[in-house]
Amino acid sequence: QLHVGGARTALFARALARRHGGRFLLRLEDIDRARSSDTAADAILHDLAWCGLDWDNDGDVPRQSDRLERYAEVVQQLLDGGHAVEDGDAIRFDFGEAVTFEDAVYGTITTPAEENRPFIIRKGAAGDFFPTFHLAVVVDDHDMGVTHVLRGQEHLSNTPKHAALYDALGWDRPIWAHTPSIMNPGGSKMSKRDKAKAARAAARALDPDEVRPVPGVSAEAYEAFVAGESDDSEVAVAIAAELGLALPEIEVADFRHAGYLPGPLMNYLALLGWSPADGRERFEPAELERHFSLDRVNRSNATFDREKLAAFNQQTILEMPVADFMAALRAHWTLRHPRALARLGENFDLFAAAYHERAKTLSDPLRVGRFFFEPPTRDDFPKKAVKKNLLRNDGQGLAVLRDLRDQLASVPEARWRAGGLQDLLESRIEVHGLEHLGGIAQPLRTALAGNPVTPEIGPTLQILGREEVAARIERCLEWFTDVPAP
Repeated sequence: QLHVGGARTALFARALARRHGGRFLLRLEDIDRARSSDTAADAILHDLAWCGLDWDNDGDVPRQSDRLERYAEVVQQLLDGGHAVEDGDAIRFDFGEAVTFEDAVYGTITTPAEENRPFIIRKGAAGDFFPTFHLAVVVDDHDMGVTHVLRGQEHLSNTPKHAALYDALGWDRPIWAHTPSIMNPGGSKMSKRDKAKAARAAARALDPDEVRPVPGVSAEAYEAFVAGESDDSEVAVAIAAELGLALPEIEVADFRHAGYLPGPLMNYLALLGWSPADGRERFEPAELERHFSLDRVNRSNATFDREKLAAFNQQTILEMPVADFMAALRAHWTLRHPRALARLGENFDLFAAAYHERAKTLSDPLRVGRFFFEPPTRDDFPKKAVKKNLLRNDGQGLAVLRDLRDQLASVPEARWRAGGLQDLLESRIEVHGLEHLGGIAQPLRTALAGNPVTPEIGPTLQILGREEVAARIERCLEWFTDVPAP
């Protein structure tokens, strides 16, 4: 999966290429056979496309596993030139001089000779030799005509090795630029392991009697994960699903699944380590391409603020025409929340309209409006809401509910629509000696949702449906009729 740090690096590289009339190039680095697969490659390509990071060599994307002969040729060139030596089942590059290179972000970097020890450039048994990352990326960058290499700060220590390889091969060095790391608010690096840590902590907190089999995870894999011997992301996701745990979003797919939109996510990532000269925070991708420059990339690490990202996302949703929001929400729920979508049926658009101005993400309406899909239990009713909306004034709210139970029962299914239901409620204001609709709507909201916070009462009734409304009113009356008035 594509880490958000990788997405940010790709965003910067693409913006730099677009601004200067260059090409943003993609390749599949799959020489680490234990971590590479066609499925993983497809997932990364999908993540990049969802982010809007299209590449300029579409249809001609090199795959490192297809270039083994080329790497072998370069290794032989280094051996023949006396720059590399055979060492058992490996070949090492003889690396013993001080190296200086220019980084477009961090400036002049020099590593002394004593730190530049020989390193492996090819390894493996006879007939099964594979290059290491250091050799492969240098050969690939040269062969693809790469002029600027943007990578995360964690690769800064690798660049002296790459510079030395370029020099030994007689090739022109590219311009290197390393982007600052993205950190969690607590100061730790934002890592894929964060999800494993969260799932492991939740599993360890379980009472032994509560531990149950996790679907799709063997007992051995579960025990190894909980013991800290494995950080398998699939096990972490399976445990989280079983426990109803929300894992921290780390990879692009995590944010997509959580209901973030690509525009605000890319906008926010651009600000993690870079800022426009005019100080603006919100801008379109085309504006980034017009203004991006490496001299405005910071050296200090950036802190990922999820609340700020959520604010960006919510503002983007607010600015969407309601029809566009409905379409985006439907597409997201079709993939991520199909049962909730099916439950709403023909009332989906009404539900979407009700939450258009409330949603921070495309999944947020499911959380905020969960009462539409799961009826409240007695424990869900806050004491304050019960006292204020049901029991106060000698149980006036309960009296309203008893009246509404009968009134709503007389409405036929064919006429169960928001507008007519709203009119019915308003007709009961005077009957109960009330001054406004709140005296009717708040007891009803409390009965339906367990608290008095719902969308407009007419749409709420229509979305829940005639039978469900009746059942919830009845349960509320059963639970609280005999509760002493305050």
